[in-house]
Amino acid sequence: MNRIRLGAFPLGAAVTLEQLDSDPHTVHHRLRPTEPASWLPCVEGWLITSHALASTAMRDADAFTVDDPRFTTARVIGPSMLSLDGEAHDRHRAPFTGPFRAASVTERFADSATSRARGLVAALAPHGRGELRRGFAGPMAAAIVSAALGMGGDEVDDVLRWYDAIVGSVTALSAGRTGGSVLAEGTVAFEALRERLQPVISGQRGDSLLAAAARTSPDGARALADDEIASNAAVLLFGGIETTEGMIASAALELLSHAGELDRVRADPAALDAVIDESLRLEPAAAVIDRYATRDVRLGDADIAAGELVRISLSGAGRDPAVFPDPDAYDPSRPNPRRHLAFAQGPHVCVGIHLARLEARAALTELLALPGLRLDPERPPEVRGLVFRKPVALHALWES
Repeated sequence: MNRIRLGAFPLGAAVTLEQLDSDPHTVHHRLRPTEPASWLPCVEGWLITSHALASTAMRDADAFTVDDPRFTTARVIGPSMLSLDGEAHDRHRAPFTGPFRAASVTERFADSATSRARGLVAALAPHGRGELRRGFAGPMAAAIVSAALGMGGDEVDDVLRWYDAIVGSVTALSAGRTGGSVLAEGTVAFEALRERLQPVISGQRGDSLLAAAARTSPDGARALADDEIASNAAVLLFGGIETTEGMIASAALELLSHAGELDRVRADPAALDAVIDESLRLEPAAAVIDRYATRDVRLGDADIAAGELVRISLSGAGRDPAVFPDPDAYDPSRPNPRRHLAFAQGPHVCVGIHLARLEARAALTELLALPGLRLDPERPPEVRGLVFRKPVALHALWES
């Protein structure tokens, strides 16, 4: 069967993991015209690069599921709304839907997000130079997600350490590295997070979005057990930091690479929403998401067998010329930037989308107030990532 597929999908057969990590967009453009659903031996599965097929697969949880023992996130943190489908997924997601609605997160976080971003920028300002991904975007995202989980601002370093370990394990597993230490580091980090969150989950500590999700109903019932709430909290931790750090860093990179757009946003802050969406289209923080075929199914021209991995490229969908003319161009004024799939679609659309957008707007508004903000020409940025893509580092200069 695989020998037949190598002949049917010759372009996919030639793709390497290094290409997908360093320059996936060239791969996607090569595959999409004739192999929009292509068999890639390097991932031992299918890669979907067209917007239409990606949307179809994400919306059809009956045929393309996350509920599989190979799903990497579940291997690190256990079952959660991210790794379940059907009624089990609905049960895990339902307690978080209300607390994460737009009105709720705006009321809770609008002022604190602005305050946190302003404080981070104030600390950077006197130096005249700095690294803006882990030096600004990461701490911003970690601070807000810490607050959402009922943790204090003084715990941001712990949160980032746990996050790095969990994401590192998930990424390594997705790349096919399965050594014992790969899984152990993420598991140890999750257990530390689990222990720290127990007072919040049990209602002993504070008011937060996590505490609201964990609260019992008036009849004394609760939808999720403590372990289940902890697994979903880890999803929020890793999704909240990863998505938001990537959103902020990638949007900052695009703006600093396009002086005209930077001037336009400074003159009209309302243009920032389109800037964020265009950045998400070009470089979604989650470059790919995995599904597994529940049965033999045809997707486009691909005959997918039951149990096979179907890797959906959100970054490929974002540069599909059938939806986005001149797809590699950075153009926040294009008429449809929100048709990107960076927050996924279907039952697994990102539950934290409103909080992530709020944070990104607050962070970029404050960051752009630095006078003379520009990229450091001696330390050019590099964007990489097999699963999660963002600048490895984002060095910038400004007037101190």
